[in-house]
Order: sequence, then structure tokens, then C-alpha cells
Amino acid sequence: MALLDELIALAVPPRCAVCRAPDGGARSVLCAACRRALPWLGEPCCPRCALPLPHVRGRCPAVGVAFEAAWAAVAYEGRAREALIALKFSAARSLAGVMAAQIAAAAPLHREATLVAVPAHPQRRRARGFDPAELIAAALARRSGLPLARALRRGRARSRQLGASRDARRDPAGLDFSARGRAPADVVLVDDVHTTGATLNACAQALRDADSRRITVVTWARTLDDRPC
Repeated sequence: MALLDELIALAVPPRCAVCRAPDGGARSVLCAACRRALPWLGEPCCPRCALPLPHVRGRCPAVGVAFEAAWAAVAYEGRAREALIALKFSAARSLAGVMAAQIAAAAPLHREATLVAVPAHPQRRRARGFDPAELIAAALARRSGLPLARALRRGRARSRQLGASRDARRDPAGLDFSARGRAPADVVLVDDVHTTGATLNACAQALRDADSRRITVVTWARTLDDRPC
């Protein structure tokens, strides 16, 4: 298989999934320049809302939400934003594995937990042919050894998160989630990006209502927004 990959690479040189520049390895997904340019959240972050502490002014914006803690690998800006757009809107599915690997390398994944992906709306899933959060969660399950459960379902259509107004993203009428029966007691809720926190909170509340006792949020990216969730 490695030889076949190399032969294919000679005929069709691989390109970075984000910047589309030719890359050197047959199995590359992100070029070295894009990897170096990722805006890692290395500074101290709030364990509750996942914002870097300089962005938390006074009261944590996640006070009162249904999840205990949140964590993210990168800020939603620059190359990270471009990578998520490529995954979600250009079907660059291989990026989900890269994102999962970067989450698995540093996220606080407790060993008793079950991974649960934030479900996309069925219409959007059909249009894309896949669910980005589910791809990341499945790759994370393979890397971490944690079980993955389809514990949530999503109801009515809503406006697109990325690019939607803040009021639209926070509108409870657009956040119709419910549990598929009794939920795991210990959950790591997985999504691609943590924006206002409204979707994550709605999912966490649905899991709480179905008997989850501990819920941690893990995303690849986090918007640097200090306004309330």
C-alpha cells in the first residue's frame, strides 16, 4: 500500500487540504506551513468555557450551562478557520483525522467516558453526505479507545452556525435536541467548533435530562469571544 501511495503521488502530487500547496508526502493532509500556522490555545484557558484567560473578563461566560468543563485545541482564526471551512464546505474529510489526533494528544479525556458527537441537522447531513462532528468523534474514538455512542438526535432545521448572527445562534427554537433513550453517565461531547456555547449547552441539557451525570465538552476550535454563552 505504501508503494502504491508513492506511485500515485508521483502521478498526482498531493496537495495540502487547506492551502492547496503541493506537499511532499503521499499521505500528507496538512502541509508543514499550515501546521506551523495553527493558532494553538497554549496559554492558560478557563476550564469551564475554554476561552484563554485574557478573554475572560470577570464572570465566566459559561456559568449556568449544563456541562462541567470545556476544552479546545486551537483558536477559530487563521489557518484553523480555513481548515474547518475546508472540512465542512469542501468535503476535505481527511482533516477530521488530523483534528482528532490533535485533540487526543492533549485533551483531558477521562477513561470512563463515552464520546458523543453533536449531531448535524439531517438535511445538512444529507446535503454534505457526512457529519463533520461525527467524523471527528469517530476518529477520536479510534485513537483514544473510548466508546462512541449516537446518544443524541436533532430536530428542526436551523440557520447555519458559522456566519449566522449571534441572536440566531442563541435562539432556543433552533436548538431542538433530544436523547436516544438513556444517555451514558459520563460523556465527552464532541464538536468541531465552540462558538457561543448555545448548541453545546442544548446538547448537554438533553443528555442531563436522560441521566448523564458528568459532561465535558471537547472541540477542535474555539472562537475567541468573551460575551455570554
